Amino acid sequence: MNEKGQGLDVLLTETRRFAPPEHFKEGAVVSDRGLYESASADRLAFWESWAEKLDWFERWHTVLEWDPPHAKWFVGGKLNVSHNCLDRHLNGPRRNKLALIWEGEPGDVREYTYEGLHREVCQFANALKGLGVGKGDRVAIYLPMIPEAAIAMLACTRIGAPHSVVFGGFSPESLADRINDVGAKALITADGGYRRGGIIPLKENADKALESCTTIENVVVVARGADLTAKVDAHMREGRDHWYHELIADASADCAPEVMDAEDLLYILYTSGTTGKPKGVVHTTGGYLTQVAATMQCVFDLREDDIYWCTADVGWVTGHSYIVYGPLANGATVLMYEGGPDWPEKDRFWDLCEKYGVTIFYTAPTAIRAFMKWGEEWPDKHDLSKLRLLGSVGEPINPEAWMWYHRVVGKERCPIVDTWWQTETGAIMITPLPAVTETRPGSATHPFPGISVTLLDDAGAEVEAGFLAITEPWPSMLRTIYGDDERYRETYWSKWDGIYFPGDGAKRDDDGYLWLLGRVDDVLSVAGHRIGTMEVESALVDHPAVVEAAVVGKSHDVKGEVIAAFVTLKGGKDGDDDLVVELKKHVVEKIGAIARPETVIFAADLPKTRSGKIMRRLLKDVAEGKALGDMTTLADPAVVEQLKAQYEAKEG
Repeated sequence: MNEKGQGLDVLLTETRRFAPPEHFKEGAVVSDRGLYESASADRLAFWESWAEKLDWFERWHTVLEWDPPHAKWFVGGKLNVSHNCLDRHLNGPRRNKLALIWEGEPGDVREYTYEGLHREVCQFANALKGLGVGKGDRVAIYLPMIPEAAIAMLACTRIGAPHSVVFGGFSPESLADRINDVGAKALITADGGYRRGGIIPLKENADKALESCTTIENVVVVARGADLTAKVDAHMREGRDHWYHELIADASADCAPEVMDAEDLLYILYTSGTTGKPKGVVHTTGGYLTQVAATMQCVFDLREDDIYWCTADVGWVTGHSYIVYGPLANGATVLMYEGGPDWPEKDRFWDLCEKYGVTIFYTAPTAIRAFMKWGEEWPDKHDLSKLRLLGSVGEPINPEAWMWYHRVVGKERCPIVDTWWQTETGAIMITPLPAVTETRPGSATHPFPGISVTLLDDAGAEVEAGFLAITEPWPSMLRTIYGDDERYRETYWSKWDGIYFPGDGAKRDDDGYLWLLGRVDDVLSVAGHRIGTMEVESALVDHPAVVEAAVVGKSHDVKGEVIAAFVTLKGGKDGDDDLVVELKKHVVEKIGAIARPETVIFAADLPKTRSGKIMRRLLKDVAEGKALGDMTTLADPAVVEQLKAQYEAKEG
């Protein structure tokens, strides 16, 4: 705690400013501050106006019932998410508009109009009903990034069966944990999927998982493609396993959408927890769809002719909200891609942007830093002139990564929407509005209209740098943790009375802009100062040789903690002792001697989850010389072992 009683010390200063380009303002969805003013005047009426843009079978009688920590939105309202994403677009020109453009890693392509997508969703919904799946039955989905992932989600919502999507990169054990926790009745998977030229054996993994699952009655298997299917034995079990293509071949394309209450369970999505046991985040129907549809339209300035690409996987909440439900509720054309960004070459993403004329591109800072590491020559090989808006999601973006994105990908003409939100929030919470907000590299700027955010210290007093706090309920908020309401209360609502604590630190500058500083569990405590990891990492990435950095605290007898920095250099180069000295000096010059790293380790790669987030907890284990903790969610566990050996050699 610093002298002013703030939760965090403010160290890094960013002075660069970018006004919305004049050309972008013309015809923008939100072109002035009227949205903020209407939300400020009457928050509930504001959200009600967005709900009214959806199709409802019955109107709600109460906008919000709030009994902390439980909220009910649009109470009494009846609707169906699948109907809002598909059926309501069929009575006009969107009927023949492309809803989904998909490219597989090998280059195979499929396209679905809204009419075609509606037909297949209805067929699969009827197939699921034929297998005994009905309203309230939970369905697990374990698929690669193929159209059937979105089709399966929409089919479940059509019949009122809550889905739980499990990322296709997760292990059999992780899949089994999620199936058992949710009590899934059916599993939808594939024989396999492609990733960086290899095959992920999904059905084989699913079979291993099901050895310890008792609730699954039927397994639906998508044949990914003729080439893959010929190489993979799906081991179909008689009576339990069914081929997707055979089920829909005889299914009717007429399936009336189930009438769902606004507060009926829509999906459960698991996110990591500090105890190691994943949390099943519960999202319901009416409020969730209202906020994802509103933010999709306003944050991305969505227009009728846009080709929109979010590079996330449907296994994450970004894929739920901003690949499937938000875009399709707005009648958008969505690009989906199956494989890695560096296969067969490091320009695959830019090739896709050029090939399909992508206009809106939404990706993660970890991907942007990878692009930086690979070099400008890859995006420079392609015509990216159709791009008009860039987005960032997943973690705070370092100012230098923001600037690279702006300059190299956006060619200094595309606004960047740096968005903050979580699995738990369901939809974007803090973001610029691209035709209205002056942006600042590294700042998510301001809360979306209708969202109430402040910064508090431990005692609940407002501060300029401290804990992010959401002070009013919002439509897309999680309703509980599946099967564990006590954990819901303890995790999110116990820090302050009736205020949601997302677990992140932030600072507010003199103009009211918000700067996310990362998870507070990652806060460094050096000689009585509380320092956010984001600031030190940004100072390191500001150095011209550095592309990515992660810092952690290491126990120290005098200072409490000292800083250990793990650094990846551009071009995959190795560092030397001279560069270590230079980097330490650079941090001191940027933010002060208090943030000077004690140790700098050069790393070819950093340990990341399969969604791309750096696992600082494991880096802390390395720095402290402790036994390595749980590594089941790591994309590549070997990275940590290699770093551990490097660190021990340096410290030894």
